[in-house]
Amino acid sequence: MTTPSEDTTGPTPARPVQPTIPSNLSGVPESASLASTITTAGSPFSAAPTSAVSAQSPVKVKVRGKLLKLMLSMMVGNIAIFAIWGAVPGVLLPLQVQGIVGDADKGPIYGLVATIGAFAAMIAQPIAGLVSDRTRSRFGRRAPWMVIGVLLGGLSLLFMGAANGIVQLTVAWVMVQVTFNFAQGPLSAILPDRVPSGARGTFSSLSGLGLMLGSLGGSIAGAQFAKSIPAGYLTFAGIALIVIVLFVIFNPDASNKGEPKPPFNFVTFLQTFWVSPRKHPDFFWGFTGRLLLYAGYFMVTGFQLYILQDYIGLKGDAVTMVPVLSLISLVGIIITTLIGGPVSDRIGRRKIVVIVAGAVMAISLVFPLIIPSITGMMLFAFVSGLGFGAYQAVDTALMSEVLPSKNDFAKDLGVLNIAATLPQTLAPGLAGLIVFIAGNSYTPLFPIGIVLALLGAFAVMPIKSVR
Repeated sequence: MTTPSEDTTGPTPARPVQPTIPSNLSGVPESASLASTITTAGSPFSAAPTSAVSAQSPVKVKVRGKLLKLMLSMMVGNIAIFAIWGAVPGVLLPLQVQGIVGDADKGPIYGLVATIGAFAAMIAQPIAGLVSDRTRSRFGRRAPWMVIGVLLGGLSLLFMGAANGIVQLTVAWVMVQVTFNFAQGPLSAILPDRVPSGARGTFSSLSGLGLMLGSLGGSIAGAQFAKSIPAGYLTFAGIALIVIVLFVIFNPDASNKGEPKPPFNFVTFLQTFWVSPRKHPDFFWGFTGRLLLYAGYFMVTGFQLYILQDYIGLKGDAVTMVPVLSLISLVGIIITTLIGGPVSDRIGRRKIVVIVAGAVMAISLVFPLIIPSITGMMLFAFVSGLGFGAYQAVDTALMSEVLPSKNDFAKDLGVLNIAATLPQTLAPGLAGLIVFIAGNSYTPLFPIGIVLALLGAFAVMPIKSVR
């Protein structure tokens, strides 16, 4: 079997067992290098139900040259985008809500703002993917929307910084969610677009590392802007704009102006918000697993500032503890992120790594439950970092191999990313509701999170098209 590389000079014929996906990094038009190769029945990208045929181990690919540059650039791009998701909902937005409404109503109000933003993100990602899938330009289909998204997203962050009321703040947060998802969706679609299957574990590791470096680095940096929130928004907006523009410049995609657009049916698009377990069982189980595991994890981390303030009892000193926990978590994440993806490539298995990682994340939630102190939170931060790093490193690669459509990578990834985006933005609201029902007790958050993390980890077991 021919191994694809960045030196590919023409379309690679489809193979009867494992389809070979050229990296499209040498100027080969995507219409030739991608669509012409993914035609085998049983391919993970086939619209037909997946089969055991596609469960063969991926062909190993050396990551070098243009492929290596793309991988490193995607990592930096993820850092820039996810720094916003780490800083804003993790630190700056709850502080802004608290500054507007006071301590008494901060939980329910923040939960409401987060919930509205969650639904905006849920709708925006698939639409962004669908639009980019059908974009034809001299810069390819992803680059225009990535640049437009970060530009409008930066302006939305500035509007958010000027907000002095809850309504204005909510509108601005919805704008931020929509616009940055128009950048993030097409960026995530580059993995199935341009990366061979055998390199996706390594790619996913570095991409996941960028995601977590961004999220945790964002929370660390966000804490430094606790007393100057508008300046923080301006800083994160500027960094994202510069990084994404440089990504597009240094990793240009081939022009697709002459490529025909795939057919579009609005009713069919609406139906994609529901993942049919019968037609696409592997995608369904992957989606469900990610949704449950992220919900369990972010129910605690998304509510971390208020947990530190009220559950641990740090009150006004809670903001200074956020960077400490982020750094501790980062150590664990780096360890397993750099190991998880390459190991899954080497052994040709994804599911076992995902299951073990999810179990470790569930174990991490035991510590703050039985040790409600700074020590318990530190143990949680490190152990959850180990689990989440390994999970993030491999789950992206796994899911890229069970996408249901061969023509709508970005749209399908947008639907899949609902499983990641929705828990991250909705979890604070759900946590607030649980705390309210429990009589302002934070204790129930941890056992509920443990159950959700375990269910999410083992949800990937029924997947048949990936080992």
